[in-house]
Amino acid sequence: MDAKAIKKLLESVSRGSLTTDQALEQLKRLPFEDLSYACVDHHRSLRKGFPEVVFGEGKSIEQILGVMEAMVDQQDTVMITRVSADKAESIIAKYPKAVYHPDARILVLESKPIEPAAKGLIMVIAAGTSDLPVAEEALVTAKTMGHRVESLYDVGVSGIHRLMQNEKFWTEASVFIVVAGMEGALPSVVAGLVDKPVIAVPTSIGYGASFGGISALLGMLNSCASNVSVVNIDNGFGAGYVASTINALANSS
Repeated sequence: MDAKAIKKLLESVSRGSLTTDQALEQLKRLPFEDLSYACVDHHRSLRKGFPEVVFGEGKSIEQILGVMEAMVDQQDTVMITRVSADKAESIIAKYPKAVYHPDARILVLESKPIEPAAKGLIMVIAAGTSDLPVAEEALVTAKTMGHRVESLYDVGVSGIHRLMQNEKFWTEASVFIVVAGMEGALPSVVAGLVDKPVIAVPTSIGYGASFGGISALLGMLNSCASNVSVVNIDNGFGAGYVASTINALANSS
């Protein structure tokens, strides 16, 4: 339940169209609900502007559905990351309006239509096609959080001219998410060309000496471009979330 929903609830009590007992019934699960296997944070929307996000990997389908039911009862948008196709199929069987994004491995059930923010553009850039699952995770996350997002894929440093020929890259974006594996050089290149925040995402893509993304991570952490910040290996969700909080600042003014 977000700030708008609670405000509407209080206004209903004030008008007399809702009794205090009825309002209390709707609020009784705040700030969290203990399901024994999960404590669902129903206060997250009010506190942070977006509901709790469910990490689907490692959870049973029964656990996921239990958390979803608790969130749906509170009128929260549900976003579940790292969801397999099999689990998504079972979820959609119960919640037909849920949408599964297979490349991103994210499932979303909207509580209300998501309108993109009026200001700002988040640009998601991926070095190679193999980086797309992580890039798509960032893209879907930012879109679900209500931001305008565009993508630019397969523009890594082995053919850097592909990056330079995209005008929107230079003119419109307010935040950049740059996803790369191998040696992880692309975020430094992008950050050296723009005056906006660049969120670097190392991926586990690469041959043996990439060490499952550690080489890319260390390369990004050692970037000489001062407008680069770095999230964990393969953490597209984290990058999309941080980019959304940055872009939200422009829309709060």
